Amino acid sequence: MILKLALRNLWGAGVRTWLNAIVLSLSFFTIIWSQGVYHGMQVDATRNMIAMELGGGQYRHPDWDPYDPLTLPEAHGAIPAPLQKLIVADKAVALLLAQGTIYPDGRPQAVLLKGIAPEQQILELPPIAPAAQPGQIPVMIGREMSESLELGVGELLTLRWRDHTGAFDAREFLITTVFSSSVPTIDRGHIWLRLADLQVMLSAPGIATLVVVSPEMTGTQLETDWVFRSQDYLLADLRAMVRSKSAGAAIMYALLLFLALIAVFDTQVLSLFRRRREMGTLMALGLTRGALIRLFTLEGALHGVLAGLLALVYGWPIVYWTAVTGFALPQASQDFQFAIGDRLYPVYTLELVLVTTLLVLVTVTIVSYLPTRRISHLNPVDALRGRRS
Repeated sequence: MILKLALRNLWGAGVRTWLNAIVLSLSFFTIIWSQGVYHGMQVDATRNMIAMELGGGQYRHPDWDPYDPLTLPEAHGAIPAPLQKLIVADKAVALLLAQGTIYPDGRPQAVLLKGIAPEQQILELPPIAPAAQPGQIPVMIGREMSESLELGVGELLTLRWRDHTGAFDAREFLITTVFSSSVPTIDRGHIWLRLADLQVMLSAPGIATLVVVSPEMTGTQLETDWVFRSQDYLLADLRAMVRSKSAGAAIMYALLLFLALIAVFDTQVLSLFRRRREMGTLMALGLTRGALIRLFTLEGALHGVLAGLLALVYGWPIVYWTAVTGFALPQASQDFQFAIGDRLYPVYTLELVLVTTLLVLVTVTIVSYLPTRRISHLNPVDALRGRRS
């Protein structure tokens, strides 16, 4: 009976009910859609970084600190035997890092030299195409690096470096490959060479700075003096960034939900003020105060249910469309140093939908209950006369 009365009263409220439901449904949709966008950013960036840079984890030379460039000249050595076995079995790839300087338009610019085996299959990097003429050393650069230098395939690049003994050397290199990548940490300021060529340039054959293992080796750690960094460790900064952005967006969610709850609260207060005679009649007919409180609380909670249905009607097509086709990102977003592509595909999970639905329904129910506590002090006789108790 209480449910029937609540549905009848909700329907009889007319425009007021629909306005409350629409405002609540906007909160529903905004929270789910924007959280799906942030989750999609994390999923896309994680996938790209694993595929093109991190693999299943990294074994680093003990002297190398990626946050201290001064450690780089000494941060290389012979590859440990356990890691060498993985490389031979095509389950890992060695990288050699060194500092260098290029001179675009006669201006010195520091770059990071990275040597990698051209036949490797661990990272989704294209092979460095060989040079057309004997004696030329081919190099590979990213698309953004190519655009900033205004150099393309077939053009020469002047490069200076310091070898293992500390002696400087310089020569011209031929750009044979330009690749596209959504991971800025392997593109901007990076020059890719064949591992053997960079080892010869440094006068130190057989050395490396780090070894990237295959994603299938995730969770496996070998006994070696090189420092192992797992996927979780390498992706910690990315996940922290996404959490911070999600936390910042929570302020907007709170404001939207607060406005919607204010509308529901005002509706409940107005109902208690205008429907005193109805409450007195119901109590005179035998309805207890507890049942009356449940009736008005249920009416307010049904606004959340109706809002969820409305959000499903107009929000589901939008959510499905963006998840399947994605949406293009502006070119300026590439300056954020976030490893996402030109299109972003939001990711919506069942957990996200259920948690959001539960949050809205619980808060609406609580806000609907708060004004109804006055019913516990209601005098049926005064209510029938339209007076306040």
